[in-house]
Amino acid sequence: MYSDPIILQQLFGFSAFREGQKEAVDLLLSGHSTLAIFPTGSGKSLCYQYVATQLPHLTLVVSPLLALMKDQLEFLHSKGIAAASIDSTLTPEQNKQVMNDVRSGQCKVLMVSVERFKNERFRQFIESVRVSMLVIDEAHCISEWGHNFRPDYLKLPAYQKELNIPLVLLLTATATKKVKMDMAARFDISPASIIQTGFYRQNLNLEVRPVLEPNKKQALLEEVKKQQGAGIVYVTLQNSAGEVAQFLQQQGFTAKAYHAGLDSEVRQRIQQDFMNNKLQVVVATIAFGMGIDKSDIRFVIHYDLPKSIENYSQEIGRGGRDGEVANCTVLANLDGLVTIENFVYGDTPDKSAIERVITDIKSQAPVHLDTAQEVQPPANSDNNVYQWETQINSLSSTSNIRQLPLKTLLVQLELANVIRPLYAYFAEYKFRFISDKAIILGLFSEERSRFLDAVFTHSNMKKVWGVVDFDSIYQHYGAERSRVVAALEYLHEHNHIELASRLITDVYRVNNKQLCSENLADKLAQYFTENEYKEIERIAALVGFFELNTCLSYSLSAYFDDTKAPLKCGHCSVCQGKVAKLSYSTPISKPDMTQVAEAISALQSHLEGKFEGPISQSIYCRFLTGMTMPLFTRFKVKQVKGFGSCENCRYADVKAAVSSIIE
Repeated sequence: MYSDPIILQQLFGFSAFREGQKEAVDLLLSGHSTLAIFPTGSGKSLCYQYVATQLPHLTLVVSPLLALMKDQLEFLHSKGIAAASIDSTLTPEQNKQVMNDVRSGQCKVLMVSVERFKNERFRQFIESVRVSMLVIDEAHCISEWGHNFRPDYLKLPAYQKELNIPLVLLLTATATKKVKMDMAARFDISPASIIQTGFYRQNLNLEVRPVLEPNKKQALLEEVKKQQGAGIVYVTLQNSAGEVAQFLQQQGFTAKAYHAGLDSEVRQRIQQDFMNNKLQVVVATIAFGMGIDKSDIRFVIHYDLPKSIENYSQEIGRGGRDGEVANCTVLANLDGLVTIENFVYGDTPDKSAIERVITDIKSQAPVHLDTAQEVQPPANSDNNVYQWETQINSLSSTSNIRQLPLKTLLVQLELANVIRPLYAYFAEYKFRFISDKAIILGLFSEERSRFLDAVFTHSNMKKVWGVVDFDSIYQHYGAERSRVVAALEYLHEHNHIELASRLITDVYRVNNKQLCSENLADKLAQYFTENEYKEIERIAALVGFFELNTCLSYSLSAYFDDTKAPLKCGHCSVCQGKVAKLSYSTPISKPDMTQVAEAISALQSHLEGKFEGPISQSIYCRFLTGMTMPLFTRFKVKQVKGFGSCENCRYADVKAAVSSIIE
């Protein structure tokens, strides 16, 4: 089976495939899993959309952002293709309808986030459905070498095997050679099934303009005045977005700030106004742009340095998707480096925090299993294995590790064979009757009726809602949790009850021998330190790129393993004879030792008797540089005098100051 231009025309209204699309479609239709690396805006989604219409069963699409899903669903619906998503915005009735449509075969494409696989109810549902193809959008998230690695993505190869999905399509716009090979290896994709189109886009004019901080607003004004049409101005911090948008408004431009701190309705409205040309400029953090399918963005300005070359590439890729010229300008100095570097340091957990996670795992070991013993039982002994249950929110709070690095830590424990995920469930299920209880019981055979009666009787009814007590049901009736959940789902689907669930709990199998192995915490701490170093190197590579004296377009393409770009594009700032040299606007602040000593003392007093663990060096450093961490939220540390007093200082300098005071 191969692609057919007549189907392409009839279904999608396109007269021909774009570069790379036909090759990817033909590989998939002939049964080969495929990795497609196409530049932003060059039609990656059509590859799976076309193939999905030709496959017998469901196409399951994993996408990292709700905005991406909604845009793609809108497109599919406009072409008369039955597609849906299961996400947090759905009402219970809508959720039920989607599941019914998928089961009946009416829905061809289902879009979900990777986190949805942790949902016990979703897992039960998707296991009951035949899936022809798994599509992973933004697939670089699976690689630890990628710029926005997401730990949950590492589990997708296992889900593919468990669900017996024969075909996989990986889609991304940004993959270095290392990331590309890593992605392909995880899904057994052969080199012959990797489709990479040219990275170079001749309609993008790249310019690096060195600007000192005091002159930045004026430089921005000059740049925006030059432009025709709509554009995006990228900033690092949320408060900068508001400040810069206000400045542009005062200069007569229709501009709005966009960031994750705004209500979703406000964000939605800004996005819609931008799409409909009611707004000329959106001043945004990285939160804006994913899934923005506006083809006529004429300029992209980086008011602050982007986080990495990959981020830069993704962000400028939103310009000129209609093939017309778009100007991509970076107003560059080195001042923002401190902020970007501090974000990296803020995500590195302490060794003492890692030890708190290990202690939590040990705390659930059976009483007979002495976790401190010198002589371990044999590796294959049942005595050496037990289950550990955890909720990410509470573990983050008790260990004082932010959620993303905590998820990364759990994945590292998996890779070290210390824990293995078994399943996830909702700690709490509750229901309320829609049909009368007696009517429900009368619908079933005697045994099933007795079983349901036990479920209802051993649930704690509070006025209207009843909380299911799985332990009590098991003790009195012997029914396993999975049977109870399946029965409740059935009653919910048939409108006899309304079912709600919350507090997701992850269950892991623990290999106690590996857990008690020597230097486990040291090895994990070393992994995070190396990761930290890798991210700091990525920032250095970014500065190096902006200061290049060779063609920026060619160098950017080469970074992403594409050597087909012309050696000199003729339309970047380097080709036009403007090589950038970046500098600091003012000398970097050095920590004030008296101020640091007072802040340390204030933090110690505030946490005395509240925080059990040691106040480590990095806790002091994060306090002084104004970073967030679970401990600070739990104990309202942001109100303590000295919080953020060194936010403009280099982390390394703050660390040195703290060391000299506490040691």
